[in-house]
Amino acid sequence: MKIIILLIKNPKLFVKKIFGGIPRLFKIYVSKDEFTINVRNWKKKNGDKSLRLNYPSLSENSIVFDVGGYLGDFAHEIHMKYGCKVYIFEPHPVFFKKCNQRFADNINIINLNYGLSDISGKFKLTDSVDGSSFLNLKGKDTVICEVRNIFDVLKDLKINNIDLMKVNIEGGEYPLLQHIADKNSLGIVNFYQIQFHNFIEEAEKKRQKILITLNRSHTNTWCYKFVWESWERK
Repeated sequence: MKIIILLIKNPKLFVKKIFGGIPRLFKIYVSKDEFTINVRNWKKKNGDKSLRLNYPSLSENSIVFDVGGYLGDFAHEIHMKYGCKVYIFEPHPVFFKKCNQRFADNINIINLNYGLSDISGKFKLTDSVDGSSFLNLKGKDTVICEVRNIFDVLKDLKINNIDLMKVNIEGGEYPLLQHIADKNSLGIVNFYQIQFHNFIEEAEKKRQKILITLNRSHTNTWCYKFVWESWERK
């Protein structure tokens, strides 16, 4: 009965509800698209609220790097659960301002208005409401932002070990993590939580190159390829 009412009142919405999911279902059940299946399984697991916040070894003495802080949701939740000190690296001025306002009264969540990378400099970022990238700029408005070499930042902050590094920087994870690997320094992080992005050219090849090195020092604890994955130091 509800479907009939919807058809009468809003034919366009009716068509969308009936046929809108067909491409996704085709990818899952016919073409068996790996990424689509991984996204589906991640949502079924409620990974954002379960796996991504499950690091029981963290404590109020732990240091967390939130690389690509966006609006600060992850920083807030991980801090609330474990009391750890969180450094948010967010180069986009709008998102940085929102984080600054959100955590103005919390001395244990530090907001830094630059990103982490393999080099230091100014870059164009997409001016997007749902994330930013300096590697996916085609046809999008941009803003000028700053990135800094991760080892220069560690030196300035006087940090030698990171308990958890969450990385979600829309393609910037490849040069950042490869740089850490090239310096034989992946071991400075106890846990990596990484979102690799598949829209980058040769993403599969770049991801595999990083994981070959990462596997020497860390063990993969869970993986939803190109959605989220976590690695623990051996």
